[in-house]
Amino acid sequence: MTDITKKLHHICIVVHDIDKTQAYYESVGIGPWETYPPLAEYEELKVPNSKGFLAMQYRICNLPNIQLQLCQPNMDPTPQRIHLDTKGEGVFHLGFEVPDADAAEAEANSRGLTTLMKGRRANRTGFTYYDTAAEAGVILLTRATGHPGK
Repeated sequence: MTDITKKLHHICIVVHDIDKTQAYYESVGIGPWETYPPLAEYEELKVPNSKGFLAMQYRICNLPNIQLQLCQPNMDPTPQRIHLDTKGEGVFHLGFEVPDADAAEAEANSRGLTTLMKGRRANRTGFTYYDTAAEAGVILLTRATGHPGK
C-alpha cells in the first residue's frame, strides 16, 4: 500500500436531493449530519467549472470508522453533475487522507494517475481528484487537512 492509499477517509455519494437523502439515512439510524462549509476557502482552484464547483452542497456524517459525504451539484456541468446525469445517484469518489497534498499528487502522477481537479488553501492543504473512473469504477481523491509535513 502506498502513502496515497493508506487511510480511506470518506465515500462521497452524489444525489439529486440532499435533504431527502439525508432524511432517509437518518430514518435508518445513520447520522448526525452536518453541512460542510462553503468551498470558497480554496485560493488555488483548478476545476472544469469553478462556478458549479463553488455552488455544490455537501453534508457529512462522521461515523467511527469513515466519513460519508452527500453531494448535490447544481445544474452547471461539473464532473459531479455529469456523473449524476449519466450514471445516476451513487458513489462519485473515494477520498484518501494524506499528510501532504502536493506530495501525494506528485506520487499519484508518478504512478500514472492524471489530475482531474484540485484545490489548495493558503497553507497548501486541500484535495486532488484523479481521472480514474474508467479504470477504477470511481474517481480517487487525496486530501490533506493538516499542515504539510505534520
